[in-house]
Amino acid sequence: MTTGEQLAAIDELRGRAFPARRQRSAQGESGPGFHVVRLWAGAPMWDADPADAAEIREDCAAALTALTALLSLRWGEPGVLDLAGPLERVAMGLPVPPPLDILSGLVPRLHTWRTAGRWVAVGAGQGGPEQPCQVLAAIAEERAARGFPGPPRDVSRR
Repeated sequence: MTTGEQLAAIDELRGRAFPARRQRSAQGESGPGFHVVRLWAGAPMWDADPADAAEIREDCAAALTALTALLSLRWGEPGVLDLAGPLERVAMGLPVPPPLDILSGLVPRLHTWRTAGRWVAVGAGQGGPEQPCQVLAAIAEERAARGFPGPPRDVSRR
């Protein structure tokens, strides 16, 4: 998926209604108050040569950097949300609100914005050392995201 296609996917998700129940697809998961979608994925790394695995991780980081730069041009500098706390809570069996319950096992941190009553986040990572590196986007309704760190103001400019 090109960066332009990634932006289009984020814009489409921002306008999409949230389902009443959790739903999964090949590209992601949605539920009451949230959508999570995979925008980019590298090859699985269970049998990758270490040099190839390093290149895949670099490509993943570059894809996230490019997407974050474009979203920052639209909405300004993002907030950064470290997901170590939510991941620890999930590991202890404690409740974590969606979509952080999904994202905390996949990415270490998110770049976040608030726009048009929605919380928008992007991040990159792997679910495990042999899993593919992926770039994910999450959209949550403002009410559901009230406790999530991020820019304190809504930056509704597009």
